[in-house]
Amino acid sequence: MKVVIQRVSKARVEISKKEVAKIKQGLLVLLGITHQDAQEDINWLSKKIVNLRIFGDEKGLMNTSIINNGGDIIVVSQFTLYSSTKKGARPSFINAAKPAVAIPLYKKFISQLENDLGKPVQTGEFGADMKVELINDGPVTIVIDTQNKE
Repeated sequence: MKVVIQRVSKARVEISKKEVAKIKQGLLVLLGITHQDAQEDINWLSKKIVNLRIFGDEKGLMNTSIINNGGDIIVVSQFTLYSSTKKGARPSFINAAKPAVAIPLYKKFISQLENDLGKPVQTGEFGADMKVELINDGPVTIVIDTQNKE
């Protein structure tokens, strides 16, 4: 699994001109799933996300996690995180898991994240054409890949 995590002051997701998710302070998590991903990746990544100390404390230092500050999370599926641009000008998405593999893992990830966060997580819709709007706070953007544990 690969994620791009953006600390936001607000974010929203729209599908067919209808708002499906909206948060104020929190995290927008773009999630890519590949063929090798398994439950261990879900468990590790979920714990990593909810415990990342990327929010300001009383001194303004990045010392607080989403659990500590009570913020919210939106998860958006993003198969393009597994694009390959090695050859030519058109990206290849062969490394992205097909929906039959990716959808169950996506659902399990959301469930695990809700469990670790201790409250519901908002989402986009897997495979939909989504419009994602955000105000990146900082800006703070973190990329994590479970294959490299970084």
